[in-house]
Amino acid sequence: MKIRIKFSKTGTMKFIGHLDIMRYFQKAMRRSEVDIAYSEGFSPHQKMSFAAPLGVGLTSSGEYFDIEVHSTDSSAEMIRRINETMADGMEVLSYVQLPEDSKNAMSLVAAADYEVTFWKGRQPVPDVCQCFSEFCSQQGIEILKKTKKSQQLVDIKPLILESGCSQHHEEYPVIFMKLSAGSVNNLKPELVMQAFYAFIGSEFDPFAIEVKRLELYGAAESGLKPLESFGTVIE
Repeated sequence: MKIRIKFSKTGTMKFIGHLDIMRYFQKAMRRSEVDIAYSEGFSPHQKMSFAAPLGVGLTSSGEYFDIEVHSTDSSAEMIRRINETMADGMEVLSYVQLPEDSKNAMSLVAAADYEVTFWKGRQPVPDVCQCFSEFCSQQGIEILKKTKKSQQLVDIKPLILESGCSQHHEEYPVIFMKLSAGSVNNLKPELVMQAFYAFIGSEFDPFAIEVKRLELYGAAESGLKPLESFGTVIE
């Protein structure tokens, strides 16, 4: 039986890297007595795969991983049991059953929502929202993308699927962006912000912003939909 679990990662847990998060959930599955399936062979390991690694320093309310189980209780009961073992900053949000022929979360990822805020007094210009709107309205947004062997100009505009900016408080503009994600076309929000800073003639300061991933989407016939909606709640 295939299960997809959605979780949030906040607070000081944002400083924990992806490999440690994997080990953390392996232990959490044992502590909460999830009837998880193991691989065969000389070194059996839990059948678990994560959707998309989250960079160190980023928080999220929409992380996913898939597991295989031999048996399970209801979604509500499993969420309760797993959350009883969680550390501060980690919380399981949903637990759904996937069709047996479902692709794993990693192969489904096609887009991600991000929210970018600025630390107090660190926004580059007073009218961030207006400047960001002008930045996104360009016909093309070229950046210099570096690889191990070369570097080339790349237009990232087609990879910015949606964008916006709201001024909830006078000092705190909030930037929203839906970006292409996955193994084929993957755009990091930090790269967009770097291009934005260049557009307004400022030097990019990665420590002036805070990035939160809001959701991960998979491609379906009806369009993009959150990864959890590929499964069904277990009653």
